[in-house]
Amino acid sequence: MHESIRKLLDEIGKAVIGQQEMVEGLLIALLSEGHILIEGVPGLAKTTTVNALSQAMGLDFKRIQFTPDLLPSDITGTQIYNPKTQEFHIKQGPLFANLVLADEINRAPAKVQSALLEAMQEKQITIAEETFVLPDPFMVMATQNPIEQEGVYPLPEAQLDRFMMKLVVHHNSEEEELEIMRKAAKKAFGTVTQAMDADTLAALKKMLDTIHFDSEVERYIVRLVAATRNPAAFDIDLPPDTIRYGASPRASIDLYKAARAKAFLEGKTYVSPATVGLVAHNVLRHRIVLGYEARAKGTSADTIVSTILETVPIP
Repeated sequence: MHESIRKLLDEIGKAVIGQQEMVEGLLIALLSEGHILIEGVPGLAKTTTVNALSQAMGLDFKRIQFTPDLLPSDITGTQIYNPKTQEFHIKQGPLFANLVLADEINRAPAKVQSALLEAMQEKQITIAEETFVLPDPFMVMATQNPIEQEGVYPLPEAQLDRFMMKLVVHHNSEEEELEIMRKAAKKAFGTVTQAMDADTLAALKKMLDTIHFDSEVERYIVRLVAATRNPAAFDIDLPPDTIRYGASPRASIDLYKAARAKAFLEGKTYVSPATVGLVAHNVLRHRIVLGYEARAKGTSADTIVSTILETVPIP
């Protein structure tokens, strides 16, 4: 592992106990210029983690609480009229930050989600016919609660596809929760200090290009994604119409990027099929649309991804 990454993890560890997968997912997305969707119940340190990351990197952090009455201008910004000068000026919204936490994103209506979509995909925002480029780096970490499903607006497939990974966050272990409880009661969490800056991050991104990708491993990624669209072509034993829609070509791109960043974080100089398998669930689970019967039987996208990984030949 690169020394600067190690120092960054040490600083984040001062504020966050456990949740290694979430922290690693954030780093993979940050290195790969992607965005993350996190599903987990409240109280799992999602806000704390992204805030600690921003402090450890000296980046701007904004949190947006998505609600049904939210308007697109509430997150992008709007024109403000100044009666003294009789002129309009632009007031930028909270999306103008390096790290943005979109909390409970599925509680906002479609117009707000569409405004976020442009920012995520184009890394720019248009306000009153004027376009503003978002800061670099820019990453959206969106959360959704798997428990409460009343008053929510399910994310459309087009927006789900913009997220590089979907992480499913679970509760801490007993020992970790003990440590959290004791530190919280005694206010003993450490202060996060800056361990990296944007220039160092840019240099690390360039180092990703040195990670070797064998052509057979690249083809393996394409086959994994293709198997979500046509499982029968790969002799995958699934009932007909289990998968309504498979993953798009963007999934191949994101799986490639995620596997490369994962190898880099592990200190490797190449990407192996095993590395691809380690990130496949996070990259593919939100891109597979299940058929009605599969949903009725309780089949999960994770189960399908596991079946694909077990069946598609490893190079």
